[in-house]
Amino acid sequence: MTLILDPHIRGLLLAVFSILGMAQGIGWWLGRTVKDLKQKEVVENMKTRIGSWWVMVIVFCLSSASGPLGSMLLFALISFLALREFVTLTPTRQADHWALFAAFFVILPLNYWLIAVHWYGLFSIFIPVYAYLWIPIRSAIAGDTKEYLARSAKMQWALMVCVYFVSYAPALLSLRIAGYEGPMIRLLLFLVVVVQSSDVLQYVFGKLFGKTKIAPNISPNKTLEGFVGGVVSAVAIGASLWWITPFTPVQAAAMALIIALMGFAGGLVMSAIKRDRGVKDYGALIPGHGGMMDRIDSLCFAAPIFFHLTRYFFAH
Repeated sequence: MTLILDPHIRGLLLAVFSILGMAQGIGWWLGRTVKDLKQKEVVENMKTRIGSWWVMVIVFCLSSASGPLGSMLLFALISFLALREFVTLTPTRQADHWALFAAFFVILPLNYWLIAVHWYGLFSIFIPVYAYLWIPIRSAIAGDTKEYLARSAKMQWALMVCVYFVSYAPALLSLRIAGYEGPMIRLLLFLVVVVQSSDVLQYVFGKLFGKTKIAPNISPNKTLEGFVGGVVSAVAIGASLWWITPFTPVQAAAMALIIALMGFAGGLVMSAIKRDRGVKDYGALIPGHGGMMDRIDSLCFAAPIFFHLTRYFFAH
């Protein structure tokens, strides 16, 4: 039970639960005092989001407490749900069914198995090379050429974003860093806390001060003020968490900055795909948040960059 035994993790989780508790208290107070109907809708949405955060944090803690296998299974499930949402948005034909079956029930589990057994060499090329080549080959064998290039590219993109990129988060548990004593779950916690804090605080600062829209045709709610406020706050949070990482405070701040910037880019790209498909959310799995992909879009882009920077500069 790593989360219980490690004092650093206990301290971090206590802070997270305290913040959630205060947020829930503020939501309850606002719900009793706000009278304007439009403001009430905003408050109710906030309360729904906070309730979902409680569930997500508890599930994450329980899976992490069971060790690396629990974390691996959780992220495999996250990839499965995200892949399902992504594929649902992209039209497929009968000729794609076997390729899709393999994506869900062969490629996805094999990808996570390679991480679990620490076979990093094959993991790093399994989806980008072998799965990437196999998908169009299988679709070509099926003989249906209608929108063949678009269909193949959509499946390749779905595997890269929903499975390969996401799996770099639990891959952090396989790193070995000289002089860094303690469970590697700390690095995973650092990544998740920073990327999600950036997301939440960009939303908060945007609601409070947002005026200058960054990409109104793609994501109308993303503003320059929200972006700056969220990123700066996430960097401060990352720097304050240096003690659970192998980084110095300055290095932790730099890592947090990269995580926040890549997270913002991920959210923007995945929003562009939603606009292209004419939908508001990827799904309705998480009340107040939308689908699984709506919640992890930032993580998809931040996880692989954070993993490779940590591995290159700190791992042995």
